[in-house]
Amino acid sequence: MRIGVNVPNFGRGTDPGVLHRWAQTVEALGFDLLMVSDHIAVTPDVAEQYPAPFYEPFTTLAWLAGITNRVRLGTTVLIVPYRHPLLMARMAANLNQLSGGRLVLGVGVGWARQEFNALGVPFQQRGTLTDDHLQAVRTAWDNDEDYRSGGIPIWVGGNSDAGLRRAVRLGEAWHPLRFTLAWLREALDRMRAIADEQQRPAPALAPRIALRLTASPITDPGRLAGEGTIDQVVDDLEQLRLLGADTVVLDPFNGDPTETHHPEMAWQALATVADCWELGTHHPRTEQQ
Repeated sequence: MRIGVNVPNFGRGTDPGVLHRWAQTVEALGFDLLMVSDHIAVTPDVAEQYPAPFYEPFTTLAWLAGITNRVRLGTTVLIVPYRHPLLMARMAANLNQLSGGRLVLGVGVGWARQEFNALGVPFQQRGTLTDDHLQAVRTAWDNDEDYRSGGIPIWVGGNSDAGLRRAVRLGEAWHPLRFTLAWLREALDRMRAIADEQQRPAPALAPRIALRLTASPITDPGRLAGEGTIDQVVDDLEQLRLLGADTVVLDPFNGDPTETHHPEMAWQALATVADCWELGTHHPRTEQQ
């Protein structure tokens, strides 16, 4: 099972130097994937959670591709209705070519109503627009030599049943975000039922989970996967492996924008996980190793 990292590409503590150090840290620790998020207009509803500066994902990943060698690069998640589908198809295909085939395109419908308004995109139609745009992207990749994609995998985000249906129709993987394991098990049953209804194979599982290490175990039944002691986090990863996850993305940002001023805390948490999980294999490191 591959392990990736969601890197904060926003906040007052983030600048090119910090992003450079993030990339070096993620690759040096042996993680398989580095992902960033997407906002274009930092409207008040966005800024409340993800304050400026917010580095645009395609340009940021193109730059990071030049300062990394091995790690895959991706979006978690690109908000599909914000860009014309042919622009999205071209940018993704070019980035994949320039990075040596390292791109993973995680996508979603978006949630920030004010940002949709600022961009002139109808918020109520975001689901339909996402479906139409993704179909147009795939058509461009499949039928136009100018848009050669090199087999970019599309991970469809969304924890709703609409997101599950979209993942079955249009994605190589389903990319749920921040959940309890109990919820995920039920959602996987729903996804398999939807796949059967559509007479399609179920997509792969590539979730993004929290990463918040604590000194004492968290016993709350609402504990998110990835929260708790290192033993709890490693067990969560093992449970996700047993559920069939191909890749798990760790998200060390826990909602406080001031965290971006102190990335060392996240780096230490990632180093702890890397020390306890045999990166590049399917299981945790054993005591004998």
